[in-house]
This record gives sequence, structure tokens and C-alpha cells, in this order.
Amino acid sequence: MTVKTSISLTDEQEAYARSLVEAGHYPSLSAVIQRGLEVLRHETETRDLELEALRLLIDQRLAGPFIDVEEGIADIHAMLDRKRKDRAAL
Repeated sequence: MTVKTSISLTDEQEAYARSLVEAGHYPSLSAVIQRGLEVLRHETETRDLELEALRLLIDQRLAGPFIDVEEGIADIHAMLDRKRKDRAAL
């Protein structure tokens, strides 16, 4: 379902969006705005997942034994990979 709405853009934003359409990158101004919102949503979700993983890691570290930096970094990367894979499966 699509919803019609009205938005305000600066002159520079409008000119840039139109240039993308004119260059054939997008079929319409609506498509440019939709893509921008999707990119923003993806960035926000990624940031939220990373923060959640870091908070969980901090909680685990506070409750558990001391580990060295290299092991901690490896654990962080593994946890972020799991979170991204879980998110992609949705």
C-alpha cells in the first residue's frame, strides 16, 4: 500500500533528487525519497543491533570472569555477526 504525503525539501535537496531522476538512477522523485528512507531505516536498525550487542556484552562481562582484549574483540565480532544473520533471516 502506498500513501500520498507532502514533504518539504531545500532547494539543494530538490535539485539533487531531480538530478538523480534525470540521470536515470531513479524513475521518480518519490523513488528517490523512498530509497533514502530505506537507507536511513537500514542504518538505524544496524546501529540499534550494534548497541544491543554491545550492551549485552557489557552485561555479560560484568557478570563473568575477566578475559583479555583479543578474546573480547573476537567475541564482539562473533556476536555482531550472529545478530546480523538473525536480522537478515527476518
